[in-house]
Amino acid sequence: MTDNAELTALFDRWEKVWHEGQYDLVPDCVCEHYIRHGEGRSRTVARDAYAAELARIRLERPDIRVAVYDHAFQGDSAWFRFTFKWTDVATGEPRNRAGIQSYRIEDGKLAETWLSMQPLGSTWPDAVAQQRWTSRVMVA
Repeated sequence: MTDNAELTALFDRWEKVWHEGQYDLVPDCVCEHYIRHGEGRSRTVARDAYAAELARIRLERPDIRVAVYDHAFQGDSAWFRFTFKWTDVATGEPRNRAGIQSYRIEDGKLAETWLSMQPLGSTWPDAVAQQRWTSRVMVA
């Protein structure tokens, strides 16, 4: 069982991967094989291949942010209610998409995830996100 401090540290590192492109942290965050369920399919992806996918996402959406509105940690699991926010590089228009993601943690790393996304343009009704993914401090 993983304690909350370990989960907080894991997701603080994972936030740096997403927001700062610190892909050197991926081996400290993701198991060698990562099982992903969502968007109509399930797949197992190698850690290095997933790091490359994240880098491609940042190339396509260089200003992508993950605004977290709520999260919980329990044992070896976590979930987040969030919105992806980015600018469409072709049109310059702001884009967003709301979702919920849960994780199974194994040996302190992301082992499996379940992702449910709302349509493009969706947001959560509460407009105030957490300052950090693992913080309860809200920002406008």
